[in-house]
Amino acid sequence: MRRTPPPTRRFDPGRRDRIIDVTLDVIAANGVAGTSHRRIAEAADVPLGSMTYHFKGMDELLTLAFTRLADRIADRFDARMGAATDAGEAREAVVRLITEDLIGSPREVVLTYELYTLAARNPALREVTRAWMARSRRALERHFDPATARYLDALIEGLAIHSALDPTPMSTEDVRAAISRIT
Repeated sequence: MRRTPPPTRRFDPGRRDRIIDVTLDVIAANGVAGTSHRRIAEAADVPLGSMTYHFKGMDELLTLAFTRLADRIADRFDARMGAATDAGEAREAVVRLITEDLIGSPREVVLTYELYTLAARNPALREVTRAWMARSRRALERHFDPATARYLDALIEGLAIHSALDPTPMSTEDVRAAISRIT
């Protein structure tokens, strides 16, 4: 009698990371409310069982995904602020951060607001946003005093919200003028 060999496991060392990245894609397309283990598994091309194998539940997966988003944006922020050699270049780096990096990526704008909405009620995600704000302020404090860094951080968030929702968002020159007034 011939035996059927047992199924072989698919070697997929990047599976966990891919699931985390794909979670952001699914949220961007469907919102957190429309995100499920099944949708993520399908989009990541992994068996549904991989979701419970790699993650304790949806809360853990959302926290990891939004932490990855915050870290990626903060990395770009750090790079822009780190490249500035004086206050003038730092102000211009903030302008580019707002007009190119934040406003220039509708996907990231949607993901950021999904994070903020969840963070209002979820302590783990609130901590993700707090860590992100602290990192942003540290990058700004390379060139500005702590109070000015805090004002700029709030301006950046506010301008990103307005640009996402206002049918006539502020021009680059208006953004530059607002930053100049604060600094």
